[in-house]
Order: sequence, then structure tokens, then C-alpha cells
Amino acid sequence: MNTKLLAGIIIAVLVIIGVAYYAYTQQGAGGAKKIIFASTQLAPTKERAFVEGKLLPGFTKETGITVEYVPISYADLYSRLSAEEQSGKVTISVVGDLHGGLDLYASKGYLTDLAKFGKLPGRTFPAILEKYSHLHGIKAYVPWMTATYVFVVNKKAFQYLPPGLTEEDVVKGTDKWTYQALLAWAKNIYEKTGEKKLGFPVGPKGLWHRFLHGYLYPSFTGYQVKKFNSPEAVQMWQYLKQLWQYVNPASTTWDAMAEPLLKGEVWLAWDHTARIKDAIEQEPNQFVVVPVPRGPKGRGFILVVAGLAIPKNAPNQDAAWKLIDYLTRPEVQVEVLKNTGFFPSVSEAAGKIPSGPLKVLAVGVNTQINEPDGILAMIPSLGSKGGEFTGTYRKAFERIVLNGEDIQTVLNELGPQLQKLFQETGAPLPPPDA
Repeated sequence: MNTKLLAGIIIAVLVIIGVAYYAYTQQGAGGAKKIIFASTQLAPTKERAFVEGKLLPGFTKETGITVEYVPISYADLYSRLSAEEQSGKVTISVVGDLHGGLDLYASKGYLTDLAKFGKLPGRTFPAILEKYSHLHGIKAYVPWMTATYVFVVNKKAFQYLPPGLTEEDVVKGTDKWTYQALLAWAKNIYEKTGEKKLGFPVGPKGLWHRFLHGYLYPSFTGYQVKKFNSPEAVQMWQYLKQLWQYVNPASTTWDAMAEPLLKGEVWLAWDHTARIKDAIEQEPNQFVVVPVPRGPKGRGFILVVAGLAIPKNAPNQDAAWKLIDYLTRPEVQVEVLKNTGFFPSVSEAAGKIPSGPLKVLAVGVNTQINEPDGILAMIPSLGSKGGEFTGTYRKAFERIVLNGEDIQTVLNELGPQLQKLFQETGAPLPPPDA
């Protein structure tokens, strides 16, 4: 057979298959029968097994809609969605991605304005999540799952609260639960026991840098990057030098805080929820998870937010909205928490969690997210420069707190280096800078 003729036949067959597949993804009699859900989240083997074996079958049983789950990398999702939107033949009905990716898609006009579907009944999204889900003039996504960093308190520490601070203040995160109150508390424990019971994961694999850029900086300056070497930042570093007098010196060796908490080496600790989970699971009655303290500008904290969106030219959008409705129901969100460790995005989910370790974690996380003075910090997307970003804050800490160098001199030296990372990558400054 002629080579050109054979090539032409192959191309024709592929085109027919492509058209048939495209039509298949859009078919529906009285409502869609099949939709594609592409997600950068819940892609690991164990999590994918939960999604495909338990989570989505429940939706299909209820609605009759079949969902093809497509775990996908950030880069591949961007390439596929861009190509489909530009060709006008979109096959993806629902996208699950982090805030940064959804922000990018919204900026390019790839997402449907979800405002047209109205509000989802029976659930309340924290105001801060609702605020950030509106991007580039549209309701870009529905908050789906979260992860964050919190303070853990051994209940023994409540015996040493400083004057003017109550257990309720700490647990509920009132205006009295401030960084100055934390300093007074840690100092009081030391003076009464002779031990430094405050701890942080400052070890080489610890997430200490997240506390610096996502918690202290926003709380004291209102920003992560913009005011890196400002007078407010100088005050922040002066505060940290005072606080460090009462921090367990072994903190510089700790990569995670679960073990120090369980051993009683610390009574007050900050870390990622996943890294303190073991302590809560083993001793759920000994520990309480609380919101972080507030600073002069508010209560800065990092939140990793995953959202659900519908591409602008997506097929079967009514079915897509039904899936979003299902995935954000409180009882479904609790199942996601149990099986993946991601926390709910709806406030009502906390009341659906049975008593035990997950309840302890979820209540603390939910309280922190709902704080009215919260300053949400997003981790910037700097690609290969991400290590340099976090390294800058660690350098500042080592030079100022551990080595005693002049604060303003160090900040003036490192500040321009930090700004340069964003200039070189073209990445926008992260919230709350943006």
C-alpha cells in the first residue's frame, strides 16, 4: 500500500476516534452520564484508590453520573487545559487544583464564573476562603480541601498561664492570645519549672521557614515580602530574639514536633498538622490544637487551599456542579479527612467528625481559619527558586537570632535578594502581598 495513503488512513481513523471520544464525554440523556474530573490533588496511589474506590462511586450511585478521575501533574494540567480551551473542544468538566494554579487559569479566562450556579445549601465556607476564591472578577472556584500549620498545647501548660490570659483565650483565639502573650507564657513556664517548654521544627528538614515568612512576617508587618526590611520587620526580629530565650535549644535539631510533644520535651509547639498528627492520635486527651497568636497587624497563617472549578467551555456543566456539590458536603469532607488527611473547607464538617484525634485537629484548624483577624498567607510559586526563597528567611534567622548580627544590616542585605527572585521568575508577590 502507498505510504502516503496509509498515513492518510491512520490520520483519518485517529480523527474519527477523537471526535467520537469528544462526543462521548458530552453525551447525556436527561442529564450527563459521564464527566471527566482532572485533579492535581489526591494523586498518590493510596489517595487515588480512595477516590476511585469509595468517594466517586458514592456520587455515581446517587446521581447516575459516571466520573472519570484523571490524576494529573500541575504542568500537564496546564498544557491540557490550555490546548482544550484554545481548540474550543474541552473534555474536562471539573478541575481540582491549588489556589495558585486556579489563579493562573482564571487570569487567562479559562474558568467559568461559578456565581451563575448560586450558593451551595447546607454549608458555610469561612470568609477568608470565600474571599480568595474570587479571582479576576469572577467566582473562580469553590474551596475544596485545606492544609495548614497550627499551635499544639499540652494541657499541663495551662497551669502556667500568665496574668490576663485564660485557657479560653488560647483555645478560641481571642484578642488576648497574642505573640506577646506567648512570650509571657513561655517565660512564666521557664521561671516556674526551670525548663524551656516552647519548641519549633528548626532542624534541616523542619518547616521553620514557613513560620517566619507565613506567620511572623504577616502578623507583624502585614506582608510576607513587601516589608521584609521595614521598621515593623525590625520590631518582629527584636521580638523573636526575646522569645528565643525560652525556646528549647534542641529545636535546632528537630524536624517535626510530634516526638518532642509526646516525650514532654515541649508543652507548646508549632508545626504542620501532618507533622503533629501522631502526637494527637496517641494522646488525644493530653493535647489541644489552637489558633496561632496574633501580632500587631493580625493573625498571619499559611493555608494550602485546593479548589474545584469548571473550565469555561466545559461540557455537562450542570453535572459538574453536582459533583462540586457532592464533594463539599460536610459528611463527604469528613470522609476525605479520614482517608487523606486534608481538612474540610466547610465549617459544618467539624460537627460531623467523631470525638477523637481527628476532632481535636479539625476543631483547632477550623477555629484558626475562621478567625476574623486572620491574614491568609499563600506559599509563593517560584519553581526552582523556592529553596532560595525559604533559605533567605532561614539565613536572616541564623544571622540575627543565633549569631547576634545587626538586624537592619542583615535585612537590608537580604531584602533585595528576595525581591530579585520574584523579578527573575516573573512570579507575583504572594498574598497578603498581592
